Amino acid sequence: MSDIDDRNPQDATASRLFDLRTLIGALFVLYGVLLTVVGLFDNDEEIAKADGIRINLWLGLSMLLLGALFLLWVRLRPLRIERRVDTDPVGRRPGERGAADAPPPGRRRGREDRPDGAPGP
Repeated sequence: MSDIDDRNPQDATASRLFDLRTLIGALFVLYGVLLTVVGLFDNDEEIAKADGIRINLWLGLSMLLLGALFLLWVRLRPLRIERRVDTDPVGRRPGERGAADAPPPGRRRGREDRPDGAPGP
């Protein structure tokens, strides 16, 4: 796993910019603030419609809490970008052939030369 210090700063900024948790948390906070303000100024008629519960206030506070938890999650567990190239134990990339893989000069690759024992081409 790659460490935060060894990655490109532009990549880290870009990953934070497009983290959906940030967007979701910010929207919950925004709507939570709006509902909380509306809930603070509800009149008696609106409260009576909700059977005596200040629903805008309670939902606004709940949305504020949920948005704050999303933003806290982003802060405590940021995205990590892993850059890894798959290599075999010899250090070659997949599909790359080395000198040890080639049959001796003048000889086609036969069944005994193939690692899986399958017939040659």
